[in-house]
Amino acid sequence: MKRIILTLLQISITVFLLWWIFRDPTKRQQMAVALETANLIWLLPGLAAIGVACLLQTLRWRILLIAQGITMAWWRAVRVYFIGLFFNLFLLGSTGGDIVKIFYAMRETATRKSGALLSVLVDRMMGLLGLVAVTILLCSFKLDVLLDKPLTRAMMGFFLLILCASLGAITAGFLVDRFNLASKLPKWLPLRGRIIEFSTAFSTYARNPKVLLQTLGLSMPAHLLTFFSFYCAARAFGVFPGLTGLVDLFCVLPAIMTLASLPISLSGMGVREQLFQNTLTELYGISEGISLMISMTGFIMLVFWGLIGGIIYLMYRPTGGIHMKELQEEVAEVEKSVETAA
Repeated sequence: MKRIILTLLQISITVFLLWWIFRDPTKRQQMAVALETANLIWLLPGLAAIGVACLLQTLRWRILLIAQGITMAWWRAVRVYFIGLFFNLFLLGSTGGDIVKIFYAMRETATRKSGALLSVLVDRMMGLLGLVAVTILLCSFKLDVLLDKPLTRAMMGFFLLILCASLGAITAGFLVDRFNLASKLPKWLPLRGRIIEFSTAFSTYARNPKVLLQTLGLSMPAHLLTFFSFYCAARAFGVFPGLTGLVDLFCVLPAIMTLASLPISLSGMGVREQLFQNTLTELYGISEGISLMISMTGFIMLVFWGLIGGIIYLMYRPTGGIHMKELQEEVAEVEKSVETAA
């Protein structure tokens, strides 16, 4: 019942935000003109950038699987990654793709099912740390501009809170592992299970710092390539030319994309568009219509690769398809075994 209520709330928020954003006929006219005059050839490097980013993220996950003693062939790992991307985009909720990846990875081993879970957990963790590194680098170029406007100052504040909370969970996991505190954590502690999972991940992967450095090194260009796809969308509509334009757009994208990834609406729809519209209009004076077109076009390029994952799934799915409830129960059992073992 709780999940149904949350889903209905997400749908309601999405519908309301999209209505609110597109209700203005002037804005819709700006979008129509922008689309008519767009140089769509810019979408090709944008699509390629997201495709390469997906391959880098696949390689990152495969390295983590191998470190757990789970060998998945490269082409199989690519297919599983894109299937996960499809479920992340088109399932209600933001973790469906992770569950699908864990499910397929568990099918590769009879004895190291917890390793499949931990590989996806650490994959997320290294993606977050890569985002932190990229954000520090990008925002340093325009920090004075970002802190000058109330909107971007608030966005950076929320973004910092999210990062601090995430890094706090990672740090808690490290401390629990370092001082063997897993059995001493009280049952009522919020995020107790997640902290224990991080602790188990640290005890497994910390012995191999080379793997962590490799995966962190792959995370940073993957984020930059994803951001580059939105830059290509902007160039298609004639804004942000040259290196200066690249830096101007890149410095706001980490906060926008992170806030849009929160489970407020379906796949961030509405939230992402509103953030693009307000941020680009306030900071750079770009019309609301073009700002919306940049957001929508960048997202459509990501959806394109998600649809490729859907096609792969139709060709690759197990007999009877994937039943998310059963997958969630199976993954929950593995999570419980990890907590019990700690």
